Amino acid sequence: MSEVTNRYARAFVDVVVSDRLESNRTFEELKTITAIHQSSPELQKVWQSPAIPAEQKRGLLDAVVKREAISGPVRNFVAVLIDHRRIALLEQVLEDCGKELNRRLGFAEADITSARELSSAERRALESQVEKLTGKKIRARYGRDESILGGAIVQVGSTIYDGSVKGQLERIREELAAS
Repeated sequence: MSEVTNRYARAFVDVVVSDRLESNRTFEELKTITAIHQSSPELQKVWQSPAIPAEQKRGLLDAVVKREAISGPVRNFVAVLIDHRRIALLEQVLEDCGKELNRRLGFAEADITSARELSSAERRALESQVEKLTGKKIRARYGRDESILGGAIVQVGSTIYDGSVKGQLERIREELAAS
């Protein structure tokens, strides 16, 4: 997280929190603009070009905002990035916004890897256990890796909880090798 992108992220989250905006919806709108920006090299060139007047850039932004039904605060935030020639940092600002928003709302992001697809009941139970371990509400991203054989591996920040069969077998192997 760079200091520049972090500063913009904190400022945007300040607006979301102080204006009591619906954080999930607002963040999704910012993700939508970021995805449009990333997928269009032409749009990137226009928004990043110092030769194009800011009014024209904001006009293009307004067209995107209208088409995608983006809220005013998100539009204004992107306009600030354009005006201050920071639009090239949009993807990193989005990532920093997500982290800052989670931090302020008491959420932790968890990457959960399992050997098979988990049912919604299994996901809820696993998320509940992780919430008890961390003391925070969890926003989970799920992935699959059949090589772990069974169980799950949960990563929250830099902490890894390995409840996989593969991990247990590895620990048993290490214990046998040590004795």
